[in-house]
Amino acid sequence: MVKRTSFEGDACPVARALEALGDWWSLLIIREALLGVRRFGEFQNKLGMAKNILATRLRALVDHGILTTAPASDGSAYQEYVLTPKGRGTFPILVALRQWSEEFDDYPEEIETILVDRAKGRPIRKIELRAEDGRLLTLADTTLKPRPAPRRRSASARSNL
Repeated sequence: MVKRTSFEGDACPVARALEALGDWWSLLIIREALLGVRRFGEFQNKLGMAKNILATRLRALVDHGILTTAPASDGSAYQEYVLTPKGRGTFPILVALRQWSEEFDDYPEEIETILVDRAKGRPIRKIELRAEDGRLLTLADTTLKPRPAPRRRSASARSNL
């Protein structure tokens, strides 16, 4: 068995995000949660996952603060999995993945749904990367640079805490 590398604490934010979001099963669980699925059995039925794999992925998503558990909304003895603000923050990631697939999939006509604006019923625009001044950016327009060091507070500011 190959041991998986951990990216926890890695300097790269993409690697750190992958540490939290996990693998493709985890992203599919998050997709279902965004669509309203909350119970273990519902996730299993929708995704066709083995119970042990589903339990492991759900536990990891809870450990990373993407999902939380709550008593079942119907008052039964079950628990439900609820997206946290961190979990709801994955929505643009899943939209970007969807749009990438719609553009580059070998058989886009097989994709059965389109994402639309609920109020207008119209397809949403493609996610764009924009500069602070509103210019559309491409890879060639961006670069990485070191993050500025955090500013230290003065002694008088610290004493006011």
